[in-house]
Amino acid sequence: MATTDWFRNTSWSPEIEANFLQKLGRAREKAQYLRIQAFHLEESHPTVALDLLEQYFHLGDDLHMAQAYVQRARALTALGRIEDALLSYDAAIERERQYPQVKTTALLDYVGLIVKAKIDQMFSPALKLLDEHGDSWVFPVERYRADGARALLLEHFGRHKEAQVAATSAMTAASETHSGFRYHQDLGLVPASEDAFWIRVKTLAK
Repeated sequence: MATTDWFRNTSWSPEIEANFLQKLGRAREKAQYLRIQAFHLEESHPTVALDLLEQYFHLGDDLHMAQAYVQRARALTALGRIEDALLSYDAAIERERQYPQVKTTALLDYVGLIVKAKIDQMFSPALKLLDEHGDSWVFPVERYRADGARALLLEHFGRHKEAQVAATSAMTAASETHSGFRYHQDLGLVPASEDAFWIRVKTLAK
């Protein structure tokens, strides 16, 4: 393993941990190394990721704290701790309100998890959140996720025509092949994957 990759391990073992901690002890920017390493372990080793993030939070205030809350939410989701994950997304969204110059996927992840986990009692506030951020999405993938989730929520409340409009908008975003940015035309496009969310939204768009 190259010395530059010591904080990007995709697997974990006592030996890897010892090497990581040794190098972390000599590092100046410990917070970022903890957060980045946690990112690479969110799904494969979520418990380890959570431990690393707790160490990150103990270091105090940091510019990337909202992202760290998002990472914690993803690790909690991987462990099936949905309620705790939603609370972490809440913390990320609140952090973004305090520091709006730093944006993450927290809101879209939060709403997406509510829809996927079918937490009916949270559908109304989730829809309200999407309505509040109606025109703030920059990339096609953001518009796809926002409008797709909005379509499913509207359909749940029996607002079928509005749901169809939102679903059609989502599928339009999914079909875009250019981001609109001159030098990064493939940035923020929707991956070519017909998952369960795509199928549900596509059905509503017909």
